[in-house]
Amino acid sequence: MSGNSENVTKLNVPDELREILLDLTIGYLLEQPSDIIDYAIEFFDKLKKSRNVQRAEDRSEESDGSDFESPPARYSSRRKSVFAETYNPEEDDEEEGPKVIFPKSDEQRQALATSVKNIFIFRALDPEQMNNVIDAMFDRQVRTGDVIIKQGDDGDNFYVIDRGIFEAYVIESDESERLVHTYENTGSFGELALLYNMPRAATIKAVSDGLLWAMDRQIFRRIVLKSAFRKRKMYEELIDVVPMLKALQSYERMNLADALIPKYYENNDCIIKQGDPGDGMYFVEEGIVNVLVTSDSGEQIKVNQIAKGGYFGELALVTHKGRAASVFASGKVKVAFLDVDAFERLLGPCMEIMKRNIGDYENQLVKIFGSKHNITDVR
Repeated sequence: MSGNSENVTKLNVPDELREILLDLTIGYLLEQPSDIIDYAIEFFDKLKKSRNVQRAEDRSEESDGSDFESPPARYSSRRKSVFAETYNPEEDDEEEGPKVIFPKSDEQRQALATSVKNIFIFRALDPEQMNNVIDAMFDRQVRTGDVIIKQGDDGDNFYVIDRGIFEAYVIESDESERLVHTYENTGSFGELALLYNMPRAATIKAVSDGLLWAMDRQIFRRIVLKSAFRKRKMYEELIDVVPMLKALQSYERMNLADALIPKYYENNDCIIKQGDPGDGMYFVEEGIVNVLVTSDSGEQIKVNQIAKGGYFGELALVTHKGRAASVFASGKVKVAFLDVDAFERLLGPCMEIMKRNIGDYENQLVKIFGSKHNITDVR
């Protein structure tokens, strides 16, 4: 693998290709479409239409060409503003943490943590990075009628709603405004202009008094883009040590790395419970987990122990039956979680391997219980 990487680094990859692929990747991370190929086709189709529109507008010297539905065009012929510099997470050696910490009460931190953890683009952050996000946010009081962001302006901040009602409008070609979304005391906005180096794609107005939490664009991009980059690199390394995943092609491994979500457990925490429906599978990143089966007499018997590079929970997804074993953390444990939808979408090439493993697990149970014990998932 090291030989391949050396060859790749010698290739001269055009900046335009880098930017297009970065946009496609971030779009995929944000939207998590059910089919990556269909998503890519739609992405490039919209990109082509957007570029054709931009060229026509350039010829007619019209300045307004933003489209709320079109993919961001960092690589188009639109002149970039001073805010729209390219950010390459691979070349950023600075620390992720914010240089300025805005003080907050414990109550404010708790409420903000609850709001932030539900935002998709922050799902891949570890606890330290989440604390950096909360530290870096500052409050902004708003009044009815305030314009928070204006379509066509440079992106300066990302916003999380603490309270208040906000409406998003898009300016049509006839200069009329079309209401496209209403936020009521929850949600976030402003991330697309920061992620994609594009002007604001919509106008956000406050229709009530309220409170927003804002984050500076530079800190936002460093935390979000750099964490996404590091997450992919980290999970690609994890995938390399899982024998089953060697059946995946390179692009399939990258898609899998993007779909994995980190989860953390303390000693004796129950990760999956016998009898529960299968909601996903797990890859062990750090620590050890114990697999226990409850016998007919109610006794819990340890049937397996899984360390880094191992995985569990897959057979309930293959057999479409409930969990037939419980898994507990032994000490501090970090796992990468793959939900059932992503499992079905991404691990098709590994399905036959997982089905073959069912026989091995059943033989193990015969040795322990003297029968298969109706177990279909001891992992």
